[in-house]
Amino acid sequence: MEPAEDISVLFARTLPDEAATAALARDLAPFLRRGDVLALWGDLGAGKTSFARALITYLSAAAEDVPSPTFTLVQTYPGRIGEAREPVELWHFDLYRLTAPEQAYDLAIEEAFEGGISLIEWPVRLGYLLPAKRLDLTLTLTDEVGRRRAEIAGNDVWHRRLASLMTGEA
Repeated sequence: MEPAEDISVLFARTLPDEAATAALARDLAPFLRRGDVLALWGDLGAGKTSFARALITYLSAAAEDVPSPTFTLVQTYPGRIGEAREPVELWHFDLYRLTAPEQAYDLAIEEAFEGGISLIEWPVRLGYLLPAKRLDLTLTLTDEVGRRRAEIAGNDVWHRRLASLMTGEA
């Protein structure tokens, strides 16, 4: 795993339900750019797939079913970003079943990092291949009724990019 470039917590939110998780994805979507990597951290059932599904649905050029890539390991979707609605490939990885970082090459992870937007569940499986310039989203279950805490962390570039979101102006 590449050492993170002075990664620090940018902001945190309490997510009382799945609608709040979807709202966080919707709030974050306008700030994403080609080549961005979002590392989704959390235990089983913490909401990683729900967040990814909401973000992909929001950015998708066409309304699609967004299944978990648990068995396929990767799913791609056509998306649109920015005010110009520029086309971009959305890559959703579920790396839980990887046993070595190098197996990610078979999933075209280099292509995803180069020109797409990558959402990676179980990023720890990438080891040294996990980019340092990523945005980390850590989801933690806080109780039995499904409330979660989301923590967003990134380097100075992400701090500047998400400044209005962190102050609630987005």
